[in-house]
Amino acid sequence: MRFEFKPSFDRSVKAFHGKEKEEIKKVAIQTIDILSQDRVIHKGIGLKHLKGNFWEVRHGLKARILFRWEKDLVEFVLAGSHDDIKRYLKSI
Repeated sequence: MRFEFKPSFDRSVKAFHGKEKEEIKKVAIQTIDILSQDRVIHKGIGLKHLKGNFWEVRHGLKARILFRWEKDLVEFVLAGSHDDIKRYLKSI
């Protein structure tokens, strides 16, 4: 499985402050670990299919990470709030 961090993801992470920025990066790395293993994905980790090839993983109540998952490629697209994710999905 291949993983890619889009420039839009890097820009969106910069909008977070200090510790929250590090937590977002940590959640992205944990998501990579989970998706790269051939195991059942549990709902408890906050992973949710949105539409098409788009998925999100939650970090707490406010922060979410949007990624596109196609076959063996996972592209991290955006980190932000629920509204940020919703706005992005409407624009595509």
